[in-house]
Amino acid sequence: MQTSPTTYPPGTVRMRPMLDALARNWGLILLRGIIAIIFGVLTFVWPGITLISLVLLYGAFAFADGILAIVAAIRGGAPAPRWWLALIGFFGIAAGVLTLLWPQITALVLLLFIAGWAIATGVMQIIGAFKLREELTDEWLLIASGVLSVAFGVLLAMWPKAGALAMVLVIGAFAIMYGILLVMFALRLRKHAEVRI
Repeated sequence: MQTSPTTYPPGTVRMRPMLDALARNWGLILLRGIIAIIFGVLTFVWPGITLISLVLLYGAFAFADGILAIVAAIRGGAPAPRWWLALIGFFGIAAGVLTLLWPQITALVLLLFIAGWAIATGVMQIIGAFKLREELTDEWLLIASGVLSVAFGVLLAMWPKAGALAMVLVIGAFAIMYGILLVMFALRLRKHAEVRI
């Protein structure tokens, strides 16, 4: 026996546990976006960056992004699945720790770290966006940031011999676009949080 979808009277606030959990932490997602934009801008204003400096800068960015993602997953405050956000955090922390503890890393290995992190976090964001599909009308922002991240990772993996220093501007452009999409998504979540208050 099939049940018809639940209908809500006009003016009724529908329960959206996963969206509510993310909306409570919109500020953390905003901070992730701002950090990404700062990282991207630094790569443009520091064109003569050395490999060691790029490694340390990337490591700090990935680590900070990972910490913020895990905090957002833990502080959700609702019984909604947030494992995809926790996985994004885990990948970010792992990539950050590896690069910070191994500053003599070669350009090729650095590119593979960055590519792997970008692809993994992008896939997790796309999964998260599809889980939010029924609760949020602007889930395309999260999907777009995930697709951008995967495309960037694939690009780096396909042309690793270009070298990390030759890819600085590409890495910076990705970080800025990724950050802007996260900021837009965070501001959308903020509107939802304000409606729920």
